[in-house]
Amino acid sequence: MEPSHVRDRGETPPLGAVPDEQTVTPAGQPVRDLIAGVQVRSAVTHVDDRGELCEIYDPAWGVLPEPVVYVYQAMVRPGKTKGWILHREQDDRLFVALGFIRIVLYDARAESPTCGRLNEIFLSERNRGLVVIPRGVFHAVQNVGSFDAYYVNMPTRAYNHRAPDKLRLPPDTDQIPFSLTLRAGG
Repeated sequence: MEPSHVRDRGETPPLGAVPDEQTVTPAGQPVRDLIAGVQVRSAVTHVDDRGELCEIYDPAWGVLPEPVVYVYQAMVRPGKTKGWILHREQDDRLFVALGFIRIVLYDARAESPTCGRLNEIFLSERNRGLVVIPRGVFHAVQNVGSFDAYYVNMPTRAYNHRAPDKLRLPPDTDQIPFSLTLRAGG
């Protein structure tokens, strides 16, 4: 006889519990629909007895149609968030190198076929990758790990110190339907 706490799969979950949604295919590919213009290119890390090598960018990939004109590295402390920000004149091209980062995107472009869509992208030193974020897409970079996280940005324009191409909203804005609050594991 089955214990009383075991339920049939067809029954309502106890206490209003919600089942997990599918996030990857059986082959491990993400099932998310990306915002128009967003690209995610997984990186390959080559390991041998001397150490490892991970390619950040190669023009042969065809991922970045505009040339690399400016590169910088940024760091985010554990539990901290950079964003929400939006660019009008440049695309961001982020490569996560070290740490555990959640990149949250919100398409605020009225003319976009994905206007109003949200994307959450998780990258780390175990799952490195390059994310292309088109201009007009709000984004936030959040360290969801327990040590400093580093990423490299290769924006399509060099930083203009006199007139930065950066519009900001506070992390807790009600204009973006997403909470940047870190949730408990489980």
